[in-house]
Amino acid sequence: MKAMIFAAGRGERMRPLTDTCPKPLLTIRGRPMIVWQILNLVRAGITEIVINHAHLGHLLEQTLGDGAQLGAQLRYSAETTALETAGGIAQARHLLGEQPFLAISGDIYMPHFDFEQVKTVLEDNDPWGNPLPLDQRDVAWLYLVKNPAHHPDGDFALNSFAIANEGSPMYTFANIGVYRPQMFDAITPGERVKLGPLLREYVARGQVGGEIYRGEWVNVGTVEQLEQLNAPLAGR
Repeated sequence: MKAMIFAAGRGERMRPLTDTCPKPLLTIRGRPMIVWQILNLVRAGITEIVINHAHLGHLLEQTLGDGAQLGAQLRYSAETTALETAGGIAQARHLLGEQPFLAISGDIYMPHFDFEQVKTVLEDNDPWGNPLPLDQRDVAWLYLVKNPAHHPDGDFALNSFAIANEGSPMYTFANIGVYRPQMFDAITPGERVKLGPLLREYVARGQVGGEIYRGEWVNVGTVEQLEQLNAPLAGR
């Protein structure tokens, strides 16, 4: 399985730090956020990783290189202006291949997420081993978390392992998902498209599964959050 890490955002709320440093390169507990992701992927045997970038993207390439020092094989998808998540995937489609791939944000902190679990979440067969018709296969598998304070209304509900657009309780999409590449075939490379509306279309068709992740997870959006995550290191 290949993985894609989203790293094209400007990080406006993290200014002035992100004026000179791409947000995914900001350090948490002695390690850049994106390096936490890469090392955890490599630990699970997911070594082929695509990183998209726009703002200060050259610094990501200079810092991470080809990924060999981290045990990874990194390839980059450069965007002149950020294309949003679905647009970024479409732009990098030629690098991701034809098999289901993992996509995650480069600015979330989840040091203990076990990526081994993502490899088999999208199945082509039913429980008895019979091939499922294409229109009955899940096209995406999303990981959800309890709603953080800054996003109290959540994004999706979960009925058993089926994602729903409405319900109770609602959960927040953790920006961790596994996708079939065909989901993005209708998007022209270079087109700016958000992932959320596309996901909701497939959710309405009953083709998106998911589960709750209950480990440590922080969507790092402010300087204060960054400082709080680094606070245990103070005084060492």
